[in-house]
Amino acid sequence: MSSTAAAGSETTAPGAQAIMLAFTEDASLTEVMRQRAAALQRSGQKRQDGERLLLPHEAVYRLDFRLQELTFAQWHVELEGRGRVTVTGISQLWTPDLTNLMNRQLLEPVGTFWRNAGDPLDTPLKCLEADMQEFGERIAEMAKVRKVMYFLIAYKEGAEPTKLSCSLEFVPE
Repeated sequence: MSSTAAAGSETTAPGAQAIMLAFTEDASLTEVMRQRAAALQRSGQKRQDGERLLLPHEAVYRLDFRLQELTFAQWHVELEGRGRVTVTGISQLWTPDLTNLMNRQLLEPVGTFWRNAGDPLDTPLKCLEADMQEFGERIAEMAKVRKVMYFLIAYKEGAEPTKLSCSLEFVPE
């Protein structure tokens, strides 16, 4: 059984067509980042000062913006079962083909959705709605200058990639 969390304002301009953008895993970029962490571990080297290595329970996702003048409407998140999912945005300054990911490039606030171990499976997902609204608005701002935005999604406490559906709803300006 899945449950949805919808966080954000639900106002839509008259006549405006909502746009749904789903987070898509970037498997090749995730693999490159995993190889970087493994290579450092094998060679006994340390990461660069401030470098953010991918953790085993994380993957890299992306949003592709076909329109760039957007207003954030709301999050649509479904999680089967229980667990915690954290979505962390990466600033437009990161060029994954040229540089390692640095901690200073991670955006705040992060988006966290969860269902606790003792919660019934039909309980709606929990989230910090004010943070989710601010995060969604920041993503819309970033879309103005980027056609692609990257994210780290972490799966904890029983959450798994195959059990998550996560998208954002925007309204064209």
